[in-house]
Amino acid sequence: MTSGQTKSFLCALAGLALAGCVEPPIELVPGLKTFEGARIIDGSGNTIENGVLVVRDGRVEAIGTSDSVSVPAGAEQFDLTGRTIIPGFINTHGHVGATRGLESDPELYTRSNLLHQLGLYARYGVTTVFSLGGDDQAGFTLRDEQNLSLDRARLFVAGPVVNGATAEDVEPLVDEIAGMGADMIKIRVDDNLGSTTKMPEEAWRAVIERAHEHGLRVAAHVFYLDDAKKLVEADVDFLAHSVRDADIDQELIDGMLERDVCLSPTLMREVSTFVYESRPDFFDDPFFLRATDPDVIAGLEDPARQARIQNSESAQGYKAALEVAMRNVKALSDAGVRLAFGTDTGPVGRFQGYFEQLELQRMVEAGLTPSQAIVSATGDAAACMQVSDDLGTLAMGNWADFVVLSANPLDDILNTRSIESVWIAGNLVPTIG
Repeated sequence: MTSGQTKSFLCALAGLALAGCVEPPIELVPGLKTFEGARIIDGSGNTIENGVLVVRDGRVEAIGTSDSVSVPAGAEQFDLTGRTIIPGFINTHGHVGATRGLESDPELYTRSNLLHQLGLYARYGVTTVFSLGGDDQAGFTLRDEQNLSLDRARLFVAGPVVNGATAEDVEPLVDEIAGMGADMIKIRVDDNLGSTTKMPEEAWRAVIERAHEHGLRVAAHVFYLDDAKKLVEADVDFLAHSVRDADIDQELIDGMLERDVCLSPTLMREVSTFVYESRPDFFDDPFFLRATDPDVIAGLEDPARQARIQNSESAQGYKAALEVAMRNVKALSDAGVRLAFGTDTGPVGRFQGYFEQLELQRMVEAGLTPSQAIVSATGDAAACMQVSDDLGTLAMGNWADFVVLSANPLDDILNTRSIESVWIAGNLVPTIG
């Protein structure tokens, strides 16, 4: 898309006052854009009023107030007066590939399906996704193609989830995934409310040790407080879910702070297990409906499906677990443990992009401020996943991944849904609607 086409597209899309919304009279310097007049929330907790963001070749060249940043000659200028710019959200626990609508099948793990899902994430303001499990070669290839031409969410992959009963079982699997070039290793330490066998401690400890030998970090699916404490003591790098069986204690807090272990709340994962026992309110949200297949909604509204969920012990158990998880999110935040925004979206019924918006709302309902929730989804998420040198904050040298909003999310977290445009590496992503 040329610079003039970019302006025309945005004018038609949202009525933005973009330098008069006309074709530029001269050929502009490729890759040089300025976004002027907006409130800029930078992802670190700071806010710049009447800000200027300069983007050159996909990265932030300068950021600051209008009286401190000069607009480079020849830049393509975007007047965003009255808008708010925030960094694109980073989902530290998602999944891509093997689902479509109400179908779940490994055969769906194709390049085209991944691109569709990464585009969907991006249109809802999620510009980076860490896919924690179930990743195959197509995902690794897309991860390796992330460059200046990017117009969909960035992808990082963990490969297959490692499982086994002994060290001898799991060590070759870790070696294989390391050889694939995975960004992380994923394990599950959970018995699914007593319905399955939990991975033995000998095995998951061996995974952590072997992964660290390869220089890879380990993310652990966890449910129980006791398991979380053991995992942290064993130097796990990331807890991929909230503790949901009991209120956290000081021992876990101290261990996480000492070892700088982050936790991904994934509150919407819990919601997804029971919310379709009846018709959820969000089925009437235009922001949701713009990107949803009506057949999927009809399938989730099927009375037989609703009855199964109403009578499911696990669904009702996870409903109770959600309340515990929300208390623990607040307690961890108050204690200074970093929360890394995540949702576990991707499986059937966990709507990519939209559920991330609902997750922010849940985090605020749990007691976080809108600012804390936004930092969790941007700067802290990047730091927890060790990508903060490139992502997460609007800072000099970082990729220009950001979202333009028509309303201030610091006033109301629901304003993160007022998306006017999304930019990844300085490239415009077609928005919803």
